[in-house]
Amino acid sequence: MPIVRDKSRGTYVFEFDRIVNGGRIRIRKRLPKAWTSAQADEFERKESARIYAAANGVGSEDRLITDAIALYVAERAPLLKQGKNAAREIHQIHWAFNGKPISALAEVCRAVVQKSGKSRYGKEMAPATIRARIRYLVAACRYAWKYHGFGTADPGARVITPQVRNERRVYIDRREMLKIARKIRNRKVRRVIRIAFYSGMRLGEILSARVEGGRWHLDDTKNGEPRIVPIHPRVWTAAHNTSRKPAKITVQSYFREAARALGHNDLHFHDLRHSAASEMINNDIDLYTVGAVLGHKDQRSSARYAHLAVKRLDLAIKKIGQKTPTTERKKAA
Repeated sequence: MPIVRDKSRGTYVFEFDRIVNGGRIRIRKRLPKAWTSAQADEFERKESARIYAAANGVGSEDRLITDAIALYVAERAPLLKQGKNAAREIHQIHWAFNGKPISALAEVCRAVVQKSGKSRYGKEMAPATIRARIRYLVAACRYAWKYHGFGTADPGARVITPQVRNERRVYIDRREMLKIARKIRNRKVRRVIRIAFYSGMRLGEILSARVEGGRWHLDDTKNGEPRIVPIHPRVWTAAHNTSRKPAKITVQSYFREAARALGHNDLHFHDLRHSAASEMINNDIDLYTVGAVLGHKDQRSSARYAHLAVKRLDLAIKKIGQKTPTTERKKAA
């Protein structure tokens, strides 16, 4: 049977291992977890037909990118945490791929890089935004290629994704944080600012966190995994305040105005998270623990703070050439 059930992962797997025109063709594809048996069987029929057609020299139709996106938005995006955002971002570059075949994906992505203009705020489009849109577009085309037979080769193989270095290195200390908070009259916003500095949580996490057993419990985080964050004594009362939390845009607006009034024109609310990491590192907390507090799934995200660990670097350098107990024992022997 070309379709088998992988019970350990709860998914169907398409397997094709046959001799066609004197040559063996082996293909194995894991199907989306949400697919039913009927969907898997339908995919098997279409994919087997496509493989036989390709092996017999029958060219497959060069489908449109628009059709690939329609399938991705209908089938795959609803299963993703950022699915709605992916659909919105892809729509923003409709001008680049409208009417274009999937084989022209690389050229479409180059056009997105070269011709993306200004955002709705009048600023130049951020490189990270352009990269995200290209990645969503490539993901949609690859989904259609892998599960619906759009083309015979990986449409994203020739796509060059622009490199982006957008790590922010803006930090403030406790005194500066309090100055900003005192500039704000809204008590709810002040509480959120202090919690952000003393927890390292993202704004969305603060607004959705629930308090239980002296800790914040986050059921839905950016990386998709739950997280528990201890409550700092200085924000214990703020954490247990049961009044309604302010809207996200309200917090950002108040914070931006207060920061600019104090001369911090380039300070964002999210920089409070970086400042929390800076405070921990400057107090000799190792990067692994800092990453655990912040909820970094990949330790490379924590590595951006390595330059702050000056004390640990000093200690590491001083260890070079030092005699160890093992060395002394060897000499005694």
